[in-house]
Amino acid sequence: MTNGGNMPSRFAPAYGGYCAWAVAQGYLAKGDPQHWTIRGDRLYLNYSQSIQDRWLKNPDGFIQQANANWPEVLE
Repeated sequence: MTNGGNMPSRFAPAYGGYCAWAVAQGYLAKGDPQHWTIRGDRLYLNYSQSIQDRWLKNPDGFIQQANANWPEVLE
């Protein structure tokens, strides 16, 4: 049994826990732990079920957009 070794970030939500779809759009919204997806060993939170439905239409594209906006969107 392992505890994740030296990789605690593996268990932390992407984008500081903000809604991944919102970050992809260039703004911040609270992530809700009831609405989540795991892609490529990363946890992504979404604001609501309707936002998660949008997110699931193109998660890889939204991840690419969000990565381009992160962390500058925090400013």
